[in-house]
Amino acid sequence: MKADIRTERVSPRREEPRPQMPRRVQVAVRRVSPWSVLKFSLLFYFCLMLIFLFALVIVYWILGVIGALDSLSHLLSTSGFGSPRTGFKIHGGWIFSRMFLIGLVGVVVWSLVNMLVSVLYNVVSDVVGGIEVSLTEKR
Repeated sequence: MKADIRTERVSPRREEPRPQMPRRVQVAVRRVSPWSVLKFSLLFYFCLMLIFLFALVIVYWILGVIGALDSLSHLLSTSGFGSPRTGFKIHGGWIFSRMFLIGLVGVVVWSLVNMLVSVLYNVVSDVVGGIEVSLTEKR
């Protein structure tokens, strides 16, 4: 009788790749560019000013629709403000043009303050060593 011999190919066992842990790196922020802080601050505060002015235009429009501005101008006219012939008038264009100019001054001033803070941070980080930040990579 013939022996039935079966041969099986055994492939080398492959190990499953282990899920790698996310890499973790610690970085120190030692210097912040004042020029980049100034550019970012100018854009950020300008957008903030536009949002604020747009919100005030909406409030002004709502007050005009419900008649609160007319009541206020009548109250101020009877209180002695304005000329006796025309009374007191609220001019939205004048108000918002002045608010836009004041907002532009605020944008420039606060951007310069932020730039000064970045220069101050650079001076202090030379002494202290900066801010350490831990960065992790998500996989």
